[in-house]
Parts: sequence; C-alpha cells; structure tokens
Amino acid sequence: MREGDGDRSSGGAGGLSRALALTLASALVWGVAHIVAGRRLAGGLLLALYLGLLASAGAAATFFRSDLLHLAVRPELLERLSVALLALGVVWVFVVIRSYQVLRPPRLSAVAHVSGAAAVAVMCFAVAVPVAWSAHGTYVYRDALTSIFRSGGTNGKQVDADDPFDGQDRVNILLLGGDAAEDRSGVRTDSMTVASIDTRTGDTVLLSLPRNLEGFQLPPGPARDRFPYGFTGDGPQTPGLLNEVFQYAEDHPDVVPGVPKNERGPELLKATIAGILDLRIDYYILVDMFGFADIIDAMGGVEVTIEQPIPYGLEGAVLEPGRRTLTGKEALWYGRSRTGSSDYVRMGRQKCLLAAIAEQADPQTVLTSFDKLAAAAKRTLSTDIPQELLPALVKLSDEVKNGAQINSLQFVPPLIYTGNPDFDLIRRLTAEAVSTDPRQVSGAPAGSPSPSASTGRSPGTPSTGPSQPSGAEPSKPSGKPVSLQDSCP
Repeated sequence: MREGDGDRSSGGAGGLSRALALTLASALVWGVAHIVAGRRLAGGLLLALYLGLLASAGAAATFFRSDLLHLAVRPELLERLSVALLALGVVWVFVVIRSYQVLRPPRLSAVAHVSGAAAVAVMCFAVAVPVAWSAHGTYVYRDALTSIFRSGGTNGKQVDADDPFDGQDRVNILLLGGDAAEDRSGVRTDSMTVASIDTRTGDTVLLSLPRNLEGFQLPPGPARDRFPYGFTGDGPQTPGLLNEVFQYAEDHPDVVPGVPKNERGPELLKATIAGILDLRIDYYILVDMFGFADIIDAMGGVEVTIEQPIPYGLEGAVLEPGRRTLTGKEALWYGRSRTGSSDYVRMGRQKCLLAAIAEQADPQTVLTSFDKLAAAAKRTLSTDIPQELLPALVKLSDEVKNGAQINSLQFVPPLIYTGNPDFDLIRRLTAEAVSTDPRQVSGAPAGSPSPSASTGRSPGTPSTGPSQPSGAEPSKPSGKPVSLQDSCP
C-alpha cells in the first residue's frame, strides 16, 4: 500500500473535510496535496514550479520594476502576457482538481460526493476569476494602447531603440485640448501647450499659447501662399484666431496636400506653432475635452483647490472655493469656464487640472477602473506618438515623478497682447525658457506689461483681440517661467 492510501480509504465527513482542506492548501501552494498523498515526485515538481513562478514575480516587482514599466508599453509583449496568464489559469485549475482527486476518499455518499465536487468548483472559480480578469485587463490595455498609439505614429516614422530621440537634447510635444461641442461645427483647440522635455533629466517647460492669438504666419507652402500676410480665417465667423487653424486644415485639404483626414489639422497646427515659437514640434496629443470628463469619472473624481467661485452648469450652480473633489462634468466646467475671469485665467486652471489628474492617477485607481479608463481614453485621445517611442517616454515620466522640475510660461497679456503680438519676444523667451536650468527659476509671477515690438500682421489685416492700452507706459517684461507647483494652489 502506498503512503497516503490508508488516509484516502477512510470515508465519511472527516475524510472529505481533510481532502478539501489539503486541496485548498494545494491551491495556495502547489504540490501540498501530492506530497501528503505520497506522490513526492509530482508534488516536488509542482512545488518547484510554484516557487519558481513566485520568485520570478517577486524579483520582477522588486529588482526590475522600471523595466516592467517599459515592457508594459510594448503591445507584442502584452499579447504574450495575456496568453501566458490564460495558460497559468488553466494549469492552476488543473492543479486544484488533480489535488482533490489524489486525496478524495473512495467511498463517499452521493451527498458527500456532490458536496466535494461543489467545494472544488468554488476553489476553481476563485482561482480562475482573478487570472481571467488579469488576462482580460491585459488585452483591454493592449487594445487601447494600439488604438491610440500606432506603430510608426501617423507617418510611419522609424524609431531607433538605441537613440529614440535622434540625439536631441529635448523632445517637444504639443498638448491640445479640443472643444468639439454639440452646438459647434468641428474642433476648436482652445488649449494649446508645448511640453518641452529634457531627454536626459525629464525637466519640463510648459509653453502655453492663447487660443485668440492673431497675426501669425502659417508654414511655408500652400498654407502660406493662401495667407501671405498672416492667417485671417475663413469668413466672418472665423476671424483668424490660433484655435481655428486645426479645423481650417481639416476643411481645406489643399493647404496640407497629401495628408489624410483627421491628420491635416494636427499637421498644420504643429507647423504653425513651431513657427510662432521657433521651436521644433516633434509630436502632438489631442484630448477631447468632453470625453475628458469620462476619464475623470472613471478615476472617481479629481481633487483640486478652487480659489474663487466658478459658475457651474446652466441652472446657476456654483463651484465654491476650497479643496473639492470634482466629478468629470464639474472638472470640465472648472477647466473651461470664463465667466467672471478670462481665457488666460482658464489656461492656468487647465494646467493645474492636468497636473492634479497626473498626480492622482495612482496604480490602485487605474487598476480598479481599468476598463472604464481604457474605453474613455480610446474615445478621448489621439496622437502621432509612435508605439516604438513609448518605452523612452515612460522612462522620462519616471524622471518627472522622481523630482524633475516642471515650469510654466504663458504667452498672455500683459506679457503678450494677443491682437498685436510681439513674435520676436515670444521666440526669444521660448529660447531662454528651454535653455535655462529650470531649477534656477523663481516662483515670481511671469511677465509685466510690455509693448508689441513686432506685430507679424500686414497693414489692413483686421484685429479682433485685445490690444495694448493707448498711452500705456512701456516696461520691460520679465517673461520668466514659474514652477508649476508654485503656480497651482
């Protein structure tokens, strides 16, 4: 008689209870049931496999955590991980069932037999559900990743894994907030900020342009040929503001020939802002502000500090001052409202809102709301950042979270008058901002009243934005970036 057979031969409730208890132990630590039943070779192999998997997972989480973040943005590895998780679930369920089989008493009543099978089914279910959920989450994440980030971006750009930023000291990403309201035709990019990121340290400068900037030149080519003296819009409803360029390109394919629909707007706006700042624009990210509310709701809200009452909704409600947790709809009003303030105050709130979301999107929040977040991101985000660049950008984001400095410079009145902008000043301040050590930046407010030395507009071109007050005494602007942390309440 083999070791353990005497125990198996004992029927009744005691033998069944013991078998189920050891089956549960074997579900938690593979091989326990086989070793107790005298099947030491099989039990030892299962235990070794289990400890090997556990050790590998522990080592990966402890010593290779940063590498895991980089691997998490590689779709081909995510697909393999999803398959591996499913295989793990199948093996685990098999271990549970087989563990019960080697310990189950041979003489059981019909009731005990059904009870034992039901208990094992519950154990299998308890094992299968989290593994299946993990595999499903991995698949959903991969699907969202490949839907938002295409291989090669939108232009098939090749990325060198050894030098993903092509030897550049900085990568410049245009962050766009698109306001595609139901009562509006097309998309207006009411939020336009260039994030200029040091590729070695992660230090970042946010350069914000107002939506109502006028008198700017479009890039050389068909667009410049159509508007040789600066962009003047497309009829009386579009006076020639910066936030109109995106939709103008989508509506007029001939100004960006050869570029497909839904890529014309980003292409022309990137080139236009590159000319305004005299700064290379590498990539863009467009966020649909209405879909953005879904992301915030999926996170369970976002906590911000409101300094002044902000009208909310169409029924006279108000977001009161104080530290508040806002729903998606409330956050949308917080970021978009101009009532009682201005475009420029709103620009500051939008940046602080984005900073709060980035800070509060912790792993626990992401995991518990993963499906909702992935679905909202697919509806809300579009970009030309290629998949192949994501590992390098994840590494940069690690630097940002580990203490990299984030500074902000807004080209708004009184530093820059939007209807009569000084483009030479904008370009000089941009060059200074991206070349200055960000840790030497003071927290003083940026800018003081300044005249426009260079209008960038030909005589006779209309101006609808604010201009410098008549008789204002010129004074030299500071135009220094400020720490984003210091500027957000």
